[in-house]
Amino acid sequence: MPRFAANISTMFGEHEFAARIAAAAACGFEAVECQLPFETDPSDLKAQLDAHGIELVLMNASPGDLTAGDRGLAAVDGRHEEFIASIVEASQYADVTGCQRIHVMAACPTDGGA
Repeated sequence: MPRFAANISTMFGEHEFAARIAAAAACGFEAVECQLPFETDPSDLKAQLDAHGIELVLMNASPGDLTAGDRGLAAVDGRHEEFIASIVEASQYADVTGCQRIHVMAACPTDGGA
C-alpha cells in the first residue's frame, strides 16, 4: 500500500508554515515533506509534528539563493563551502525533527561535465 506525504511547502498556504502540519493531519495525512524549512525554528516544527502524530519524511537541503537563479549547490564549482554549510544546516534540522531523508539540490555542473 503506498504511503502519501503532504508537501507543506506547496499545500495549505493559507496557514503559517509550522501550522501546515496540523492542516495536513486534519486531512488524514500521517507524513509531510517540505522544500525549505529553514525560516522556521526546527524545535517549532518538531513540536507540531509531535502534537499531531505526523512524521517529516523528506526535506531539501538549501539550493542557494533562489532569487539569483540558484537551483542547488552540489555541482557548482567554487561553492563547496556553501554546499557543506547547507548540508550541516539540513542535518541539524533533520536531527531535531527526526527526518531521515534530505534531498540534495545539485544544480547543473558549471565546468561542462560531472
